[in-house]
Amino acid sequence: MTALALILTVHGTPGPQGSKTRNAAGALYESSAKVKPWREAVKSAALDALSYDICWSPLSEAVRLEVVFTLRRPKHHFGTGRNAGTVKPSAPVYPTGKPDADKLLRSTQDALKDAGVLVDDSVVTDASAAKRYALTGLDALAHPGAVIRVWRLNTPKEDPSCLS
Repeated sequence: MTALALILTVHGTPGPQGSKTRNAAGALYESSAKVKPWREAVKSAALDALSYDICWSPLSEAVRLEVVFTLRRPKHHFGTGRNAGTVKPSAPVYPTGKPDADKLLRSTQDALKDAGVLVDDSVVTDASAAKRYALTGLDALAHPGAVIRVWRLNTPKEDPSCLS
């Protein structure tokens, strides 16, 4: 059985997590400067949503995570001059370049764990990630961000103190 546990809309530029770089002192740090702001945006959206549910506890059972990332189109996809706001017919429909969908998913899962949506990202047994440009498909936003759905794959145990 599956049950929708949470839907979030996150605004901000999705940041990939996974690639590390060493500085001169030998310390590791994230290659993308977008990771920290993205994780904070996801965490903030999750905390806002969870603040309305006094009985929420982090999910520890198997979950399915569905995320549709909306990315900004590169400037070269648009015309010039009077066509500056028009997407060129030759521009691709789907974003096939960086960032990688799996690295975007990784940063999003970690942020959901930090926000208390998940006990750990290891409870995610099924995941799907899609990359879209603004307004080019189902769940694609008008600006960069993501639509996140978390599904329970098992029937949750009822907390007697939270029954109405």
